[in-house]
Amino acid sequence: MARPIWSGVITFGLVTVPVQLFAAVEDHAVHFHQLQRGTGDRVRNRRVNERTGKRVDYDEIVKGYDVGDGEYIVVEPEELEEIAPGRSQVIEVSGFVDLEEVEPAFFSRTYYLAPRSDEYSKVYRLLRTALAESGKAGVATFVMHAREYLVALRARDDVLELHTLHWADEVRDPERELPRLPGRERAGSKELDSARQLIDAMAVDWRPEDYEDTYEKKVRRLVDAKREGKEVVAEQEPPEATNVVDLEDALRRSVDQAGSRKESRPAGRSRQRSGSGEGGRGLSELSKRDLYERATDQGIQGRTRMNRQQLIQALSDRRSGKAS
Repeated sequence: MARPIWSGVITFGLVTVPVQLFAAVEDHAVHFHQLQRGTGDRVRNRRVNERTGKRVDYDEIVKGYDVGDGEYIVVEPEELEEIAPGRSQVIEVSGFVDLEEVEPAFFSRTYYLAPRSDEYSKVYRLLRTALAESGKAGVATFVMHAREYLVALRARDDVLELHTLHWADEVRDPERELPRLPGRERAGSKELDSARQLIDAMAVDWRPEDYEDTYEKKVRRLVDAKREGKEVVAEQEPPEATNVVDLEDALRRSVDQAGSRKESRPAGRSRQRSGSGEGGRGLSELSKRDLYERATDQGIQGRTRMNRQQLIQALSDRRSGKAS
């Protein structure tokens, strides 16, 4: 059972929802210790006084802001807490936006929110359902671990998610930061048409379970091989960049290759157009809210992230599955 990392309340208007915050992801990376080469002895980091070289205990360490010429403004933890009274326990929603409007570069980390106790389940459920049906996300701020965060609050299936966001001045402008950005490809070019065909041929449904961290698996195989005294086989070199002269030929062959792969997929994994087939009849006449209510009644997972066409497709697939 996960343990909460923060506890407080969500406020929107005059409504207050007591909640607890939980991490939504966990690290699966292979972790190594630092060793001295040739001895196998552990190497550890210690906090030491830069001038004396002596070790410093953690409770003797304070924060210092560098003002230049070796001078620092010392700030105590209590002083940082005093300038944000009360806000460390409040997720204050200031407005609601379409989540699609938030550019991916702004997203940082994801957390789950749960009601603090059963007595707050009704108001929690109310907020979650309202967000799901509106397709909106609440924009809020809150303080955690002495730092203020900009966050987006949204509904996903049966849970409220909290996404920490970067502040506007933290996201770099690619026009200013990148050394070169090519202009847009001219419309109607053969290469552009081929690239679009390739994208369409490689279109798949989003199934995160179909993907895995192959690098971590290779690291574990490397460790196991060295433990057993086996030879470690090097990976192939990365492919060379596509020659501009061969671009059209490479695109055409890629489209053919992707098409043959698609034909060889099992029928249940092929992509279907939303609202097509027998299962889509009648559903296209319903509003998004009606479609969402049907999806809720049928327990369709991921419905809170679906647009109208995706809801039609999910309901059609569910109907087709029952009919078979």
